[in-house]
Amino acid sequence: MENCLFCKIAGGKEDSDTVYKDENVVAIRDINPQAPIHFLIIPRKHIPTLMDIEGRDKELMGSVFTVAKKLAEENDLEMSGFRVVVNCGSGAGQSVFHIHFHMLGGRPMKWPPG
Repeated sequence: MENCLFCKIAGGKEDSDTVYKDENVVAIRDINPQAPIHFLIIPRKHIPTLMDIEGRDKELMGSVFTVAKKLAEENDLEMSGFRVVVNCGSGAGQSVFHIHFHMLGGRPMKWPPG
């Protein structure tokens, strides 16, 4: 999408603090971190919300969680724990309508999160 911030980041047309990239996924540091470790894992394919995922996106969504595992290992989060969150819609706090997954770690997480 032409005006989508995350499409621009995924395409290398917008600056970001990239921590991982491959042909399917880009991960960046969040510019407003809510934990000592706060990455955004962004599929390169433009999918507006969780509700827009289709059956053909199964492998792509699996890639997101494979990247989360890799980032957890690289940041020593396996033992202390981490959280992966996706907001769906403005009522849930989604402000960029390109699906992305928040990976948070480096501090204790509370429940309920909202």
